[in-house]
Amino acid sequence: MDILPLLVVLLSCRIEAVGAQMKLSPLTLTVLRGKEANFTCSPSNNKWTVMVWLLNGVATLTISNESGPLPTVNPNVTAVKSKDKNSWVFVLKKTERDNEGSVTCDLQGIDRKTASLFVQEKGSVTISGENRLAFKGQPVLFECRAAGWYPQPVLQWQVNGKMVNEAEYNISSEESGKSLFTVTSNLSVTAAKSSHVDCLASVSALTTPLNSSIRLTVVAEEVQEDDDCTFPVALVASLSALLLLALLCICTVLCYRQTRRAKANPQEAIRFDQSVYGRSPVAEATEGKVNLGYSSEGATAARTVWSVSV
Repeated sequence: MDILPLLVVLLSCRIEAVGAQMKLSPLTLTVLRGKEANFTCSPSNNKWTVMVWLLNGVATLTISNESGPLPTVNPNVTAVKSKDKNSWVFVLKKTERDNEGSVTCDLQGIDRKTASLFVQEKGSVTISGENRLAFKGQPVLFECRAAGWYPQPVLQWQVNGKMVNEAEYNISSEESGKSLFTVTSNLSVTAAKSSHVDCLASVSALTTPLNSSIRLTVVAEEVQEDDDCTFPVALVASLSALLLLALLCICTVLCYRQTRRAKANPQEAIRFDQSVYGRSPVAEATEGKVNLGYSSEGATAARTVWSVSV
């Protein structure tokens, strides 16, 4: 008969334990160095007294259920009450590499949960050299360098927005004394048409990869890929039209100059006509002596007005 009270006590303890559970989120968080990190601790009820936040096992912030966050010697941490009014958000204002590790919410005497914080570092990415100029069919070598990253970044190439297969370029990496990685890669491209070449580097905390871009200009490339002759034909037609127009202009100018010269000196024009068509037979018979009383009234009169000197 003494077993029944014991079972009741054990059951009540289990109910209290279940009622005192709490939730910590997120359980894993990755941020870039210098960015803010937030963790939320949500007790299942309001029957708690003290909440202690630990960073890598060291107590960093204490929160009283009655008065809120207590003063702390670490100015980089704080806490704010969430919208449900029973949860607290632990805020690490500016993360550093040594903050990476465990973040623990400890409800004193009730429950404790731990999450993981990862701090990554964004470096730089650069394609060596300036924009390139190459003849069609010529191989062009590009070198990309991503320096100052943690952990080792993922490096990829793009040509005109299309991802290059990993088998077409090589990658090498080295680690410095500050646990920062430098990755280099070489890509060889056969110049086929003018293109944009991009090198991208990223870590998981980056929403958008860091990008370096360079321009490849191909000399004497085809205007269209399908041997379309529209452009050459149009060019030849345009040049022919310009040449014809130039010839017409030259002829017009020469005719205009000849007309002006004839108007300015009519005697010269007459001599020009005589030299072309020959001398008059009458003038040759009279040796150039002409009766000034010449009249054009009929052919008979014309014959009588001419006189020959003996």
